Amino acid sequence: MTRATLDKQPHEVASMFDDVAANYDLTNDVLSLGQDRRWRKEVAKAVDARPAQRILDLAAGTGTSSLPFTATGAYVVPCDFSLGMLREGKKRHPWLPLTAGDATRLPFADGVFDAVTISFGLRNVQDTGRALRELYRVTKPGGRVVICEFSHPTWAPFRTVYEEYLMRALPPVARAVSSNPDAYVYLAESIQSWPDQPGLARQLQHAGWSKVAWRNLSGGIVALHRGTKP
Repeated sequence: MTRATLDKQPHEVASMFDDVAANYDLTNDVLSLGQDRRWRKEVAKAVDARPAQRILDLAAGTGTSSLPFTATGAYVVPCDFSLGMLREGKKRHPWLPLTAGDATRLPFADGVFDAVTISFGLRNVQDTGRALRELYRVTKPGGRVVICEFSHPTWAPFRTVYEEYLMRALPPVARAVSSNPDAYVYLAESIQSWPDQPGLARQLQHAGWSKVAWRNLSGGIVALHRGTKP
């Protein structure tokens, strides 16, 4: 497979993630210098899952991101459109109700989840606005959304260093630890083309979410956006 373009054709992106499924979690840990574990903890705090609540974990990949929610006693549905990721997740976590689904056409009824969350996946969806509206549709009134996504560092000198890392250091590291290093070149490009923090907040508001806010993590490398369904 050639490297997926930034047109984000669903079949190309799904195929790309199928190819990296086996080593995906390890590669992320290496490339983020271990920061991804801290980011997942912050997502869990923001979602604030409670016993018996229904949580949708979209773009869940192998299901690793869902584990903190299950630990609270919540009922978690990990959903992803990469069958390779889901198969790998089923090997590791056979008890999880892993579900195949496209973020722009979710296979769930209206208003069934107390909280919906997506980490490092919204950037890879072809139609961001449609995905945000779908998340809104499947959330109960009063429910919440938490989006964890790569963003733009707020301090200009650090932003320059970070962008150099993305485009120069990331590819050779990816070649050493990933089964498909081209996938990580695509991911670096998609990070650079992604809207900044206020831009994503506006898209959430346009999709119907209220009380939209965000918090920067690791100097803005990652942003945690939140919203509530009225």
